[in-house]
Amino acid sequence: MNPLYRRATFLLGAHQLRQLPPDEGREVAFAGRSNAGKSSALNTITGNRSLARTSKTPGRTQQINFFRLDETRRLVDLPGYGYAKVPEQAKRHWQHILERYLQTRTSLRGLMLVMDVRHPLKEFDRQMLLWCKKVGMPVHVVLTKADKLKRGAAQRALHGVEGHLRELSLQGAGVQLFSSLKGTGVEEAQRRLDEWLEALPMEQKKTRPG
Repeated sequence: MNPLYRRATFLLGAHQLRQLPPDEGREVAFAGRSNAGKSSALNTITGNRSLARTSKTPGRTQQINFFRLDETRRLVDLPGYGYAKVPEQAKRHWQHILERYLQTRTSLRGLMLVMDVRHPLKEFDRQMLLWCKKVGMPVHVVLTKADKLKRGAAQRALHGVEGHLRELSLQGAGVQLFSSLKGTGVEEAQRRLDEWLEALPMEQKKTRPG
């Protein structure tokens, strides 16, 4: 396990684009529907249960939260999207902010797209995958709450998303099962972050092909 992620600390929360930290270094964003378990996944990956705000009422977090790993690397928790109780005006506001962030942020090196394994590939998820294809953004799908399904059902959901990624011809896209409760898939998610943040230990860098 890369100790870098345990160093994650809250940097700032932005309601407007002008409040974002300087666009330099490297960052990876976590996106997903409000009830997909995104904040819990982020907390589990960093080993800090109180890092990202979680709530029994999805959609409460209405800002882009930045977490500092070191001087040049960050993780980003994007507002949950698509929850019915968020006012329509707030939805439009965040749709605009997120689109601008995703389209213009040059330090953004990859997107961890979080989906509930029981309800994958909702409209928002499909829109995000199409956007990643359009702009060439690397994406890794994290199927959360894998502990809620039996092994066979979880594998079928995994294969279904794999098939959708192949249909889209998303180069280098990945998908995995994940459980914050059981700790399933943490190291696999961290390995993808390592690649995007260039956070691989020196001995691993030496063994990488090319």
